[in-house]
Amino acid sequence: MGKKKLIIHDVNKSFVVNGQSVDVLKDINLEIEEGEFVVIVGHSGCGKSTLLKMIAGLEKNDTGILSVDGKEVDGPGMDRGMIFQEHRLFPWMSIEKNVQLGLKGLSKEEKRKLSDQYLELVKLSEFKKAYPSQLSGGMSQRAAIARSLVSQPEILLLDEPFGALDALTKIELQEEMLKIRERFHNTMIMVTHDIEEAVFLADRIVVMSARPGRIKDVIKVELGKYRDRGSTDFTHYKKKIFDYFFEEKTVTPEYNI
Repeated sequence: MGKKKLIIHDVNKSFVVNGQSVDVLKDINLEIEEGEFVVIVGHSGCGKSTLLKMIAGLEKNDTGILSVDGKEVDGPGMDRGMIFQEHRLFPWMSIEKNVQLGLKGLSKEEKRKLSDQYLELVKLSEFKKAYPSQLSGGMSQRAAIARSLVSQPEILLLDEPFGALDALTKIELQEEMLKIRERFHNTMIMVTHDIEEAVFLADRIVVMSARPGRIKDVIKVELGKYRDRGSTDFTHYKKKIFDYFFEEKTVTPEYNI
């Protein structure tokens, strides 16, 4: 067993919608080890993005405890970086300046060296003086990845970062994420609707129930480092997760949670 990086214990979360309390997450218990890649899947509205935001410190849990390295999460921190589905780059800044944005207390030269290093990592060195409007969707997401990595977070949180991309670009960036993980050994936690993506990337897959979100199962993916999307074993894991989804026949209102 490795070192416990993140512990989620008896966490619950609700929101007030149209004057009524709506349970979003119920009795969430999960432990994630240092260096693990954990992917959370579930129906829209099951609270998986809310859970990610609570780990980031952007949302507060109602009850229970979330702790990183034994310290309770009480807000955002430099130890956690987050990548959203939208790249969220500032349009009036160059890509280089966007990547440098979170670097504090460094000289201009130190910032330049760091941004150069991470833009090279995501293959955007030639575009560092460009603006977000001049980049494709995939390139913009590469810039967002560089911006999240440049501060060297120990935990990287990914909220459907490739959901809006075309299929080929998505596959390319999935493979890039594995290379980044192999190089930096970050703990990574991703939310996705894409079951194939989950099986391709994850050490473990957390399957959530429909709202209120509960953890139905945690599946260990034993496919090795390099995975063949067309293999029988890969298909086996995909079917297992699909079967969980189709067990649930109840349709509930969707909220952006």
